[in-house]
Amino acid sequence: MAAMNLEEELNETDRILATPNGAANEMLDVGQEDNMQGQMEEFLGPQAEYNEEEEERKYYRRKRFGVIKNVLAASVGAMIMYSVYMGLLQMQLILHYDMTYREVKYSNLGLEDIDRKMLRGINVTPILGLLYTPILIRFLGTKWMMFLASGIYAFFVSTNYWERYYTLVPSAVAIGVAIVPLWASLGNYITRMAQQYYEYVNYKEEHVQEQKKIPKGVCHKYIIIFQSIFSVIFHLSFVFAEFPMSLLLNGFILDDSHVLFNVKSCGAKISGVIPGLNTTVLRSLPQSMKLIIVESVLMGFAFLSMIIFLLLCGAAYRPTEEIDLRSIGWGNIFQLPFKHLRDYRLRLLCPFFVYSGLEVLFAITGLSLSYGVCTLGLQKLWLLIVVYGLSCSIFSFLSLCLLRLPRWVCLAAGASVHLVLLVVLMVFSPTPPHHEYEAPLLIISMLWGLGTALNKTGVSTLLGILYAEEKERLDFVYTIYHWLQAIAIFVVYLWSELPMRAKLAILLATLLLACYCYWLMERRLAKKVRHRLPRIPRPRHKVKGYRYLEEGNSDESDSERSEEDDENEEDREPEEQLANEFRAEDMEAERQDSGAQEADSLRHRVDATHAVEGQRG
Repeated sequence: MAAMNLEEELNETDRILATPNGAANEMLDVGQEDNMQGQMEEFLGPQAEYNEEEEERKYYRRKRFGVIKNVLAASVGAMIMYSVYMGLLQMQLILHYDMTYREVKYSNLGLEDIDRKMLRGINVTPILGLLYTPILIRFLGTKWMMFLASGIYAFFVSTNYWERYYTLVPSAVAIGVAIVPLWASLGNYITRMAQQYYEYVNYKEEHVQEQKKIPKGVCHKYIIIFQSIFSVIFHLSFVFAEFPMSLLLNGFILDDSHVLFNVKSCGAKISGVIPGLNTTVLRSLPQSMKLIIVESVLMGFAFLSMIIFLLLCGAAYRPTEEIDLRSIGWGNIFQLPFKHLRDYRLRLLCPFFVYSGLEVLFAITGLSLSYGVCTLGLQKLWLLIVVYGLSCSIFSFLSLCLLRLPRWVCLAAGASVHLVLLVVLMVFSPTPPHHEYEAPLLIISMLWGLGTALNKTGVSTLLGILYAEEKERLDFVYTIYHWLQAIAIFVVYLWSELPMRAKLAILLATLLLACYCYWLMERRLAKKVRHRLPRIPRPRHKVKGYRYLEEGNSDESDSERSEEDDENEEDREPEEQLANEFRAEDMEAERQDSGAQEADSLRHRVDATHAVEGQRG
């Protein structure tokens, strides 16, 4: 018992001694919690060093750099893609033209017939581009349309590993299908980047914050700059396309005396491309392994252009804007390109669109072949194209003069240069082979490149300036432009056997008509004649398959929306039951009231009848 009492006293003593320490620990815990709460409030509260305006300025500066990155990526991607396409097509056509190459490697295949059908697919198919281009751009989006088109060009490159009818012709048709959508997407993309750059520069403006239509003329300088950058970079594709020719094929091409042995005249006097050109142009056949290596390198660059479009090019529109562009209805999207031709500005620019396609194809086929190769030989073809491409690239900077000069200066200067050259070419008929004509032909190629640079950049810039404030119309406008260029490509394909003076006369007549129509358009605009634009229907958001259907949160997922609907239905069930009960009571009361009113009216009619009978009696 004494031991138990002693143990209880010791426990009581320990408890009494532990109480102050425990209280101190509890107080310490309370102090730590207060300290942690203060630190959290300090961390989550407004920071004294945080400058909201400075952070906003840095954010929009990053956005502007992103726009510049998008423009450079789209330009470089298009340049690489067309370098690969034109370089491979040129090498392919030269090899297939040589009779020895055809007989030794593909004796029973009929490469000549395959080449004709392949060129027909590339040149004829784009005529249908006006029917499907806006639908493809609206359905896929501008960026994804460019990526898909680059994939089609890569597919064309891959088919050259196995040169057969069922590989080359379908890929050529696919190229023809993709030409108009690709170029309409590129024109739309560059113009849209200029609009975005203006929005990021003037992010504090009220109309930008509220996403309203931008004022007229405010983004024109960015359109001029970005279109110039695109032209400068893209026209380098003519230079890089000649690498396979200069590095590989030139070592296998025969001398001019053999290639041009049966050629009697060149230039304005001839009909066709190069009449009398020898059917054997190769000294020896290039090794198959070398051709495979070259095609593999080109295939790698084709994939590089696809990666550039996919990873480096940002979206042209916000996600909600993309949905708005699609949800106006596929029938309206199909009709609007035709309805936009009611606008007199587009109608009067159509001759310039056609001439823009004619003159580029003439520079590659007529000027370089019928004048250059016919006089200097096939070994100088790469030099003529390189001079033309460098000239186009360098002189595209001249379009920046539109920042200070009127917009008609660029097109007028380019048309004047080509007008003089067309007159000169009509009387220029060199006799082959004479290398003393090399310098004049290089000068003509350089001047033609000057006119092309001013013409191509001027037309694209002019369309951007005229329709800069109508961003929902850009794809229709650029579709019409490049569709008419496709018509010009088809015309060049048809006139290949015409006399050279007839070709030059068509070019000259088209140029004069284009200049007159452009002058007429500028005159109407100066007089402020109203142009007619078709009404674009408002987006129909209640369309199956789109993410935001109501005026609520556009980022709300379907699962969240369904859960909220279920909860609302559960909340509405008791309310609906009560409402139904009240509605039943009201209907019963109304029924009783109507019965009483009918009884009263019947009683009044009976009393009135008795009163009338009493008076008669």
